[in-house]
Amino acid sequence: WGGLVHDAVSLLSVQDPKYPAENLLREDGIRPWLGCPKEHSRQLSVELQLERASPIGFVDVGNYGSAFLQIEVGRSSWPCDQPYLTLVPTVTLMTPAESKLDQNRCGVRMFKEGKD
Repeated sequence: WGGLVHDAVSLLSVQDPKYPAENLLREDGIRPWLGCPKEHSRQLSVELQLERASPIGFVDVGNYGSAFLQIEVGRSSWPCDQPYLTLVPTVTLMTPAESKLDQNRCGVRMFKEGKD
C-alpha cells in the first residue's frame, strides 16, 4: 500500500486472534490474516482505509489457503447505501481439487490495471 494505508482496519468477519487483519498492514515480514479456526466461515472480509484518495494501478496479494478473491473499492465520502465498485472481480486462487488435496495453498497473485 506504499505508505498510504491509515491505521483504520474494520473487520467484517471472525478472525484468528493469532493472525489478525492488522497483519495486512505490517511491513516487517509476511504474517497472514486468517479466519478463526473454530469458526468455519466460508468468507472473510476486511476494510482498509487509505490516508487519502489515491489511484490504484496494481495490487499484489499473498494467498494463504483462500480459494477465491474479490477486491472492491469505495470512498468514505459516499453515502452508506452506495455499493462498492469492483476493482478485481472474483478470481480463483485454488481449484476445488487443490483445496481438497490441500495443495497450492500459498502463492502470490498480481493484478495490474486492465489485466489480472
